[in-house]
Amino acid sequence: MHLTTLAGHALSRGRTPADTYALLARRTHKPVPSARAVCLALTIPLAETIRRLDECHDALLANPRPGSETDTGELLEALGVFDVPVSLTDTELAVVDLFLLAIDAMGGIRPGHQHGLHRWFTTGNLTAAYLSLAAARPVPRTGDPTLYWTTLVTAGELLTTTPNPDTRIKYALTHCRTQAARI
Repeated sequence: MHLTTLAGHALSRGRTPADTYALLARRTHKPVPSARAVCLALTIPLAETIRRLDECHDALLANPRPGSETDTGELLEALGVFDVPVSLTDTELAVVDLFLLAIDAMGGIRPGHQHGLHRWFTTGNLTAAYLSLAAARPVPRTGDPTLYWTTLVTAGELLTTTPNPDTRIKYALTHCRTQAARI
């Protein structure tokens, strides 16, 4: 049976992408084709799949240790290799642009935070991205607090115009307005 078909079957049975990768990699002893099959079964375009796998090939897939399939699958999932990209609306694209402006105004961002934001942009989880940025602060010496908070206010206002906005956005928007007023 074709690996992508097997991956699709495992995913349809409720297996996570990490579990599906581990199952295929244990069976075939071929980590790259196994990871590719999971991505394709998740409908991630081939070009994007190749790009993602190239980024982590040397560290995770080139020389796999026997019995490490589960750990490798979990790492691939944590890195966002199996994140399914979504198409964003014009409003959501405008929000992402505002987030990117806020990130620049932050004056520096931890790599883990930046990675998480990138994953949320890819998967369309703009609520999580907004809450994360609203809870952060600009770097004192290099950031631009005025631009940071006013940009987040604008982004929050756009997010509240979407159908059924998460109530946490309203609380975070209030926080951002308070921070902007203090400056």
